[in-house]
Amino acid sequence: MVTGGVERLGAPGAPFAVEGGVYVGGPRTLREFVEVTWGYGDRVFLVAEGVTMTYREFFDAACGLARRFVGEYGLRPGDRAVVAMRNLPEWHVAFWAAQLAGLVAVPLNAWWTEDEFAYALDDCAPGVLLVDGERVPRVRAWAARSGVPGIVFRGRAEEGFVAYVPDDDPLLGPPPVDVLPEHDATIIYTSGTTGRPKGAVATHLAQAGAAMNPRYFAAAAALARGDVPGTGPAMVSLTTFPFFHVAAFTSFYAVMAAGGTLVMMRKWDAGRALELIREHGVTHYAGVPTTALQLLDLARRTGDGLESLTLLSTGGAAAPPGIVAGIVDGYGERIEPRNGYGLTETCGGVLSNVGAEYRAHPGSVGRPSPVTEVRIDRPDADGVGELWLRGQSLIRGYWGNEEATRAAFTGDGWFRTGDLARVDGDGRVSVVDRLTDMVIRGGENVYCVEVEGVLQQHPDVLDAAVVGVPHPLLGEEVVAVVRLRDGADPDVERLRAHVGARLAAFKVPARVLVREEELPRNPTGKLLKRQLRGLVGGG
Repeated sequence: MVTGGVERLGAPGAPFAVEGGVYVGGPRTLREFVEVTWGYGDRVFLVAEGVTMTYREFFDAACGLARRFVGEYGLRPGDRAVVAMRNLPEWHVAFWAAQLAGLVAVPLNAWWTEDEFAYALDDCAPGVLLVDGERVPRVRAWAARSGVPGIVFRGRAEEGFVAYVPDDDPLLGPPPVDVLPEHDATIIYTSGTTGRPKGAVATHLAQAGAAMNPRYFAAAAALARGDVPGTGPAMVSLTTFPFFHVAAFTSFYAVMAAGGTLVMMRKWDAGRALELIREHGVTHYAGVPTTALQLLDLARRTGDGLESLTLLSTGGAAAPPGIVAGIVDGYGERIEPRNGYGLTETCGGVLSNVGAEYRAHPGSVGRPSPVTEVRIDRPDADGVGELWLRGQSLIRGYWGNEEATRAAFTGDGWFRTGDLARVDGDGRVSVVDRLTDMVIRGGENVYCVEVEGVLQQHPDVLDAAVVGVPHPLLGEEVVAVVRLRDGADPDVERLRAHVGARLAAFKVPARVLVREEELPRNPTGKLLKRQLRGLVGGG
């Protein structure tokens, strides 16, 4: 077992001291966390295309919307509020308004199809929908059927949906509701081995721990560089993770805690990212490895010195060694590389590898935070076993799914990650493989069984299997192998379109291979994925 922590930071009385597995000096709820940001006043918090919002403007708007939840909509602590929109400043207004009102924020994947939205909405039963204009068509039928009101941000009002009008009275503050550490703060959906999304439920105490973790990792990195933690100018972060992704939470928690600026993009474009870095003096870049590689490649080809950048952080997928090599080759040690490890079930990053250690050990995901325990279950002769985690920032379970909760957690609170890992003698963790049948494509989780189920719904498909194969930019790509019924038309583009009509675009197989023979299975009927990867060229 390993417990993280730098001695000077986690000692009694220090900023990251821990008692009973919880940060002593940290917030206990997300309401406490966000209320402090009011003190940053006129500092710029959010920057989008042509729009800026200061901390005071943001906080006043979030308070106004929170008052509206309680007064106009009659929502009470524990009620769910769905947030489904692009990376817009209003996403933060909506999310944090829910926290100020004591509601359970449910950020849903903005790329989902109508059917995918409907499943999650049925599951969490929200009291209000907070969506942008692009999402309205995908939730309109569900809202009408369920009688749930909606607020549209950057869109037009229609039956059942009102257009958002800011209420930013600076004198009224948040509504007077009790928000306690043990109350639920968020439900974030993640697919499971059944292929159905599961709602991972985090309490306020868990999310408050998740908000402290990146602050700890930043302080530890500063000490490793010989700097004093917390000194220097506030960060300006270009965060390209979609806000519904837990990796984004790790990023914007760090920005908000430091009174920094969060720069966002409507859609990823490496050229535009370079422009934004220059325009806003971006110091921190955060995104999936795919976008980081594209950014570094374009900067190299165009001779862009990335002069303001001091940190390049990746998450959401395994970081290929090429990222560290590209940073070192182009910028020496001026730009600090960072990666780590986190899951929806850990509310974001709980291990971190940064700076000189990352350059020396690019295959590691680093060391854990002070409130995170690491255990390798049943290690083999090489020390490799399933990675188990326990600590403050872990979820309490899955929404309305006790069976899944019991399967994921031990009786004494350890979470079974489904990843195979080892711990080196000095406490560094390396993830070597996955037990779970999942593809991580450009930072997005694609559970094979979900795509297989959709393929098998096609009348021409007799059997189907989905695997991940290596991809130079995306990390992994989705590939399907199908066996068709006799006489069926082997038009693979029809099969891809069939999946695309039912699942988000990132889940659609890049290739579909038609196989005449039976798919390889063991005697109990389980697909032999390793053999399939060999057939499709994936190792």
